[in-house]
Amino acid sequence: MKKPAIEQFFATLQAANPHPRSELEYSSDFELLAAVLLSAQATDVGVNKATRVLFAKANTPQALLDMGLEQLEEHIKTIGLYRTKAKNLLKTCEILVREHGGQVPNDREALEALPGVGRKTANVVLNIAFGEPTLAVDTHVFRVANRTGLAPGKTPLEVEKKLLKQVPPAYLQHAHHWLILHGRYVCKASTPKCNACAVASLCRFKLSHSPKP
Repeated sequence: MKKPAIEQFFATLQAANPHPRSELEYSSDFELLAAVLLSAQATDVGVNKATRVLFAKANTPQALLDMGLEQLEEHIKTIGLYRTKAKNLLKTCEILVREHGGQVPNDREALEALPGVGRKTANVVLNIAFGEPTLAVDTHVFRVANRTGLAPGKTPLEVEKKLLKQVPPAYLQHAHHWLILHGRYVCKASTPKCNACAVASLCRFKLSHSPKP
């Protein structure tokens, strides 16, 4: 996709949703970190259902540590891989309390050193909590970047690096959310809604490939 088309692509997404937000529910940097950690291979809807109750009882690293593993598992047992996630979350809480004064660090290396926190989670936290122009490449972003021709790549990291070069600076802050939401609701995996897509004319994916509505 050429630069003028990329500019129009994001201008169109911005016009439709000027202030995009994560669909995960949170009220602090730590709640955001915990929710994103729990969201791996799970839906935002499912995570929100569990964290509404969890965060009402414990929403700081120390509070979760005080709650303990058994109670934490009970609160998040509806989320996939909950046992592993519970252990990682508590280990993360221990490090936050011990090394960061209970605060979420604004540093990629420190974030990725936390159990259960990989590059994607770190990018989400850096972007949403600290306003850094990062891009977290999840399955939706990866699909949209490849299918549209915006930033084709064989791995999430390759796509991320291409997007950081391709996306105009004016749109970089919110590009992560626009692409996720577009992939989640319009450019779906098996049934892309090409006929309802505002950027279909800029996309290399042919309309004829799409299932009829």
